[in-house]
Amino acid sequence: MATCGMRRIKLGSQGLEVSAQGFGCAHYGPSKPETDNIALLHHAIISGVTFLDTSDAYGPHTNELLLGKALKVGMREKVLLATKFGCILVKGKREVRGDPEYVRAACEASLKRLDVACIDIYYQHRVDTRVPIEITMGELKKLVEEGKMKYIGLSEASASTIRRAHAVHPITAVQIEWSLWSRDVEEDIVPTCRELGIGIVAYSPLGRGFFASGPKLVENLDKNDFRKTLPRFQPENLNHNKILYEKVSAMSEKKGCTPGQLALSWVHHQGDDVCPIPGTTKIEHLNQNIGALSVKLTPEEMSELETIAQPESVKGERYMATVPTFKNSDTPPLSSWNAV
Repeated sequence: MATCGMRRIKLGSQGLEVSAQGFGCAHYGPSKPETDNIALLHHAIISGVTFLDTSDAYGPHTNELLLGKALKVGMREKVLLATKFGCILVKGKREVRGDPEYVRAACEASLKRLDVACIDIYYQHRVDTRVPIEITMGELKKLVEEGKMKYIGLSEASASTIRRAHAVHPITAVQIEWSLWSRDVEEDIVPTCRELGIGIVAYSPLGRGFFASGPKLVENLDKNDFRKTLPRFQPENLNHNKILYEKVSAMSEKKGCTPGQLALSWVHHQGDDVCPIPGTTKIEHLNQNIGALSVKLTPEEMSELETIAQPESVKGERYMATVPTFKNSDTPPLSSWNAV
């Protein structure tokens, strides 16, 4: 499938195999011409990065439509396609839905936009805390049985939500933010996934570009760039956070790689059940990200990086308080739904 010998890993325990590095199709700034985006996706696939991750929320909808076009010319059978559902805008406000009717409608709509018969892995993007997870999973299980998707995933789900979901139908992967400056998943989420044989897909493994470009990243952000709203990129936090970047940068210089490659390699070294999915809009950055797979870290270097990246090295939360994460994603008990 690939010309560059990209290694492959098993994700979860249901037989899914993916390229060791995936491609996160979300992007932050202004859109590039469609032809450029399609060329980038084709370059990724030819380079062996064949695990593509999107969502109906990106755009919304436009990213799935773009992928549908990019996969037209004999590319569909070369890739594993992941998309997500559950995040919607209602009168400009973000809402999460996981009720069966919505799950089915969202899946049908994604299939249509992607122009495919089956989604390889379908994630609940955020957990609907009004609906018992067993109810959402019940509908996803039906969609698997109908051949509309092969595997089920969760994103930003709590440990108890993961356990309850997995009891209804095996969860193949949990998508979480995991990077040198987002390590809170190591306490509870990662051990739960490993105990249950669930693969881990690490999004924003470069700290949303911070480890690739450092604090100067913020100066070049487009006015509509989502990252401008994130706590860690605010001036009062950035001054503190740049110290972390400088230390990673100094270490990468000794190592003969870029800071981004070092940060990404650290995620790769977390285990063979972890697939980071960095995103980019530039072919040159994509090639650099692939280069991270060749950066080998000794146990001493791993612990040096972990000492640099202690929780106190980072100021600011991952998201604004209004964005749901695994920390507030428990759902009501199943019995409460039956009582409705």
